[in-house]
Amino acid sequence: MTAFPFEIHARDGAARAGLLRTPRGEVRTPAFMPVGTAGTVKGLTVEQVASAGTDIILSNTYHLMLRPGGKRIARLGGLHKFMRWEGPILTDSGGYQVMSLAQLRKLDSDGVTFRSHIDGSEHRLTPERAIELQADQIGADIVMQLDECPALPAPRETVQRAMELSLRWAERCKRAFGARERQNLFAIVQGGTNAELRRISAETLVAESFDGYAIGGLAVGEGHAEMLAALDVATPLLPQDRPRYLMGVGKPIDIVEAVARGIDMFDCVLPTRSGRHGQAWTDTGPLNITNARYAEDVSALDETLDCPASRDYSKAYLHHLFKAGELLGQVLLSWHNVAYYQMLMTRLRKAIEAGRFEDFRAEFRERQAR
Repeated sequence: MTAFPFEIHARDGAARAGLLRTPRGEVRTPAFMPVGTAGTVKGLTVEQVASAGTDIILSNTYHLMLRPGGKRIARLGGLHKFMRWEGPILTDSGGYQVMSLAQLRKLDSDGVTFRSHIDGSEHRLTPERAIELQADQIGADIVMQLDECPALPAPRETVQRAMELSLRWAERCKRAFGARERQNLFAIVQGGTNAELRRISAETLVAESFDGYAIGGLAVGEGHAEMLAALDVATPLLPQDRPRYLMGVGKPIDIVEAVARGIDMFDCVLPTRSGRHGQAWTDTGPLNITNARYAEDVSALDETLDCPASRDYSKAYLHHLFKAGELLGQVLLSWHNVAYYQMLMTRLRKAIEAGRFEDFRAEFRERQAR
């Protein structure tokens, strides 16, 4: 039995609309989690993040381990209290940094030793330490297993070795996690773009029974079609009654296509990263606000969004803010992008509930292709 009830109340093909009930609040699925790597969604207050329609956010164990440190967060009352976020938090285990910081770490069968990118100090992360940091010190509601995520493309033997190591680490994480009533532990399916490895990973993890299942090792260098092919293999193997989480994805079209394949949860840095670089997401793709065509455009980014950044400021003003190097421009576009992503999730849920998901999917693909 999982500690958090997960209810699917509508289906349309493989697409699902549901509700994950946690002690800190309900998560409507499909759900998008804004990324608050170091305990903050970059540039936004928790009030802005919540007002955009966010149910749950993601933070990163590796970065919090380095600064301010797990023990300090625990002494200060846990991450929720520390950052003033009252809703659920999911923490990445640090497995992504095993790939992204490959030149700053040493990997072995027991765990990984990082050399801090901040001050060069050494930090050891094992499956057991990852659980201690996330569950006991940070106080995450949803805890991720420690895994290895190789960049793609990669030789089959490299992907297989990482997948098998991740399976062993999943078993150790589950042992360390034990039985908890107010937290969930999610496993991570690995295997790159190899169908056989994905199948082995998924079937092994399902046999061990976790509270939820993530699909990792995608959006790390493979193309859109390869990502979808991997989902076509892995997702049908996962339990119907547990949440399915696609890690690190992504662009709106990626999200829509993943929902079509039965994915329930997403995270990505794209909304705030794009916002900091002058891009506003729309149904027709990213809008580059620094383009000269917006210098005297008095229209709003999106008047249909219940978000001040989307509704109350002209493109001309936003264009001016970026040209003048004013931080407010980055804040407003980040806020708009988070609100846009959350509104996309709302529209997806409504389309599934109304039995018109395939119509929505086709219309969205057409608008994105313009």
